[in-house]
Amino acid sequence: MTTAPTAPTAPTALRILVDADACPVKDEIYKVAWRHEVPVTIVANSHFRIPVHPLVNRVVVSDGFDAADDWIAEQSDAKAVVITADILLADRCVKAGATVLANTGKPFTTSSIGGAIATRAIMADLRAGGDVIGGPAPFAKADRSRFLSALDAALVRLKRG
Repeated sequence: MTTAPTAPTAPTALRILVDADACPVKDEIYKVAWRHEVPVTIVANSHFRIPVHPLVNRVVVSDGFDAADDWIAEQSDAKAVVITADILLADRCVKAGATVLANTGKPFTTSSIGGAIATRAIMADLRAGGDVIGGPAPFAKADRSRFLSALDAALVRLKRG
């Protein structure tokens, strides 16, 4: 199912919002969501394949700068689990009360987000100064397993209230 971006409503049901660009764990998200019967919204600025399933929805936003991030942040609240590798989006969603996980299963929390933002800024400064620095470690099988476990635990915790 495809929906056009709409004005945010006040969602109250548990749901998963996915920053879909370059997300390597979409299949894992679907499996966990189906098991827990939690709807998933895949958000991107272009069309791509999603499973045909009543719990999976696609929102295609404009190709404007941060359009997907803006849509996800506006929909975030205490009943949302947001999946993103974007630290600045994670910060916005944490501030909105959402549970936020990186695609490696690492949680972004009020305690950890400040350090993540500071590290991001330091790395950007080093790159801007001409330093050659490595990027993140390649996505590994252990990351996929850690993600599955973290998403499952987050959904269980939110379901219990």
